[in-house]
Amino acid sequence: MERSPLPFGRPRAERADAARNRERLLAVAREMAAELGADKVTMDGLAERAGLGKGTVYRRFRTRAGIFHALLEDDEHAFQHQVLAGPPPLGPGAEPLDRLVAYGRARVAYLADHVTIVRSSLDRHRAVPAEGGSGFTQAHIRMLLGRAGTGVADLDSLTVQLTSALEGPFMIFLALPGSGPDGGAEADAAFQRRTRPLGDSWQTLIERVCRTA
Repeated sequence: MERSPLPFGRPRAERADAARNRERLLAVAREMAAELGADKVTMDGLAERAGLGKGTVYRRFRTRAGIFHALLEDDEHAFQHQVLAGPPPLGPGAEPLDRLVAYGRARVAYLADHVTIVRSSLDRHRAVPAEGGSGFTQAHIRMLLGRAGTGVADLDSLTVQLTSALEGPFMIFLALPGSGPDGGAEADAAFQRRTRPLGDSWQTLIERVCRTA
């Protein structure tokens, strides 16, 4: 397994019963979101369906947005594991620039698939969502650029630019009026259509910027 350039950070160890409750709540939250839609998942409804006390749910997540933040954190860990220990070209074993192309394609697909969860995890007091996996993206891109030997003098600035190109469109979408937690199924479908070409665009960008450097 490749060493993580910037670990996402697992929560500290929990008691066995608390860990079981967490897994139960996350599994039920996923079921409810898939069956009813994310906007119908509530703290009280989650407690009732999971067969746990309301106090347990509120202590665990604090807010409704906290439910989705926990779901996103779990999925982010799984995504990062595939990057660090999965098969090539996403995981170790491929050439650095091939991995960079594969990472961008995988990240675009991941972000597009998770836009509903991300929107539901938003803190309504923030204009844009708090950082999720973009720190990992930046560290991973920097590592691959360093290994690729592109000849670019300022890899740190190039890394910032490439990270913005990859993560930026999703952050802009989430900040647009009408694209908040109540965007709905139609907004999600439109978003999926708009983001589908981004994987191809990412590959074009990497090939032109890095392979010709």
